[in-house]
Amino acid sequence: MSVWLIRAGRDGEYESKFLNEGNVYVTWDGFDRNLNSFEVQQDLREALAEVYPDVKAGAIKNWASQIWPFAKRMKIGDWVVLPSKKKGSIHFGKITNEYQFVPEGPNPYYHKRTVEWFAQDIPRSNFDQDLLYSFGAFMTICRIKRNDAEDRLRKMAENNWKSTFAISLPDVDDIEPNEESGGLDVERFAKDQIAKFLTAKFSGHGMARLVEAVLEAKGFLTYRSPEGPDKGVDLLAAPGALGFNSPKLCVQVKTGDTPVDRPTLDQLIGAMQNFGADSGLLVSWSGFKGSVDKELPSQFFRVRLWDQDTLIEELLGCYEKLDEELKAELPFKRVWTIANPEG
Repeated sequence: MSVWLIRAGRDGEYESKFLNEGNVYVTWDGFDRNLNSFEVQQDLREALAEVYPDVKAGAIKNWASQIWPFAKRMKIGDWVVLPSKKKGSIHFGKITNEYQFVPEGPNPYYHKRTVEWFAQDIPRSNFDQDLLYSFGAFMTICRIKRNDAEDRLRKMAENNWKSTFAISLPDVDDIEPNEESGGLDVERFAKDQIAKFLTAKFSGHGMARLVEAVLEAKGFLTYRSPEGPDKGVDLLAAPGALGFNSPKLCVQVKTGDTPVDRPTLDQLIGAMQNFGADSGLLVSWSGFKGSVDKELPSQFFRVRLWDQDTLIEELLGCYEKLDEELKAELPFKRVWTIANPEG
């Protein structure tokens, strides 16, 4: 069994289509050539150069090295890893048929493999850092194999997606791009490092303290429930000097290692009514199951959802406004870098 990383667009714009249809696609815009017609990878390079005459030769070579395996190397039974760009989770599927060329498209869906998604919304925090590094490759399509990744992922699946390994990621200075990774997604790498740090330092009720700090930085007066039974509410918050203004918030914070399901959302909505709150904030470090996502349209004016990526972004966004004592516990530093110009 091989494991293949496939991205659903630079910004995850094709993720819902991949998951809902049970297919994965090569998503190079306008590339409508049948991959079965190429006998060697050089033929593919030449076709890419014809379709994209303004693209440099190095990029063409890189693209060909990604597209070629989709038709020529992936096998029925191989696994597909789809890191979500919309939330801090990863989806896993099994390839169930051979490569198919779809000449009618529509653009860019000319090349597909059918996939059975057997595990969705697995929290990124479940995975060892070296695996997260591989999942953070800039490549759109590549094989994940370093450090026995294929065997380890299979064992994780058998162990309810819990890792039994302890492999440390090398220091950033020691990481070099290679054929598999195509370089390091520094932003994703940083988020994963921060997530590991926060998991270790602010587990359990400590995560509610972080959410409280973010809300206070945004101008809310807060009340945090003591540890123990909380009647469905970890925090109450409202703006204004005395906390009497609107919106009045009920906040529930979940730090378990599985995505939150619909009953937890229903519990928060019930607590909002009990406490006379205008709105609710549901924070789940391990993300949300599809049953919760489906409720977003009907609850748009009442409830917001924060997964670990959103919480980290909110925390970093107001970092300078945090209490000095808390900032001392969060040794973060802003770093600017050049964005990768090629997919």
